[in-house]
Amino acid sequence: MKTALKSGSVEWTRQFGEALGKVLKAGDLLALAGELGAGKTELVKGIASGLGCDSSLPVASPTYILLREYPGRLWLYHFDFYRINSVPDLESIGYEEYFDQDGVCVVEWADKFPRIFPKSALWVKLVVMSEQERELGIESQNPEQWEKRLNRAIKTVSGKR
Repeated sequence: MKTALKSGSVEWTRQFGEALGKVLKAGDLLALAGELGAGKTELVKGIASGLGCDSSLPVASPTYILLREYPGRLWLYHFDFYRINSVPDLESIGYEEYFDQDGVCVVEWADKFPRIFPKSALWVKLVVMSEQERELGIESQNPEQWEKRLNRAIKTVSGKR
């Protein structure tokens, strides 16, 4: 399953993230890729909102601390692999334990270690098209897990462009 979406603003990216967050289930894993400033953290802000995470806990990239946790309808485990240099470094932070939890894991810079992700992961690659525009390339090797839910999320934001 592959699809591409166009975002014309930070707000739309957040709205799509929120719509996606509303359809996420326990155990879901999202792998985010994209250059600095592409909008990965903005997407996660929307996902946190869609999961009903406490809005008094600001969502920020966990670049230096590697992981932030947010309580909500489901726990959101927000990883950032930017500063990780090897799989042994990843193993030392115990990422696998989080991947197997009943929350939702979202990983920024997931493309640094693509082999650690199961086929069930939803990949979202954010590509900078211009200062405001982004393309979100979305793909999964497990369409039966994602297709209906992803279509619901897209339908929710399709009129908000």
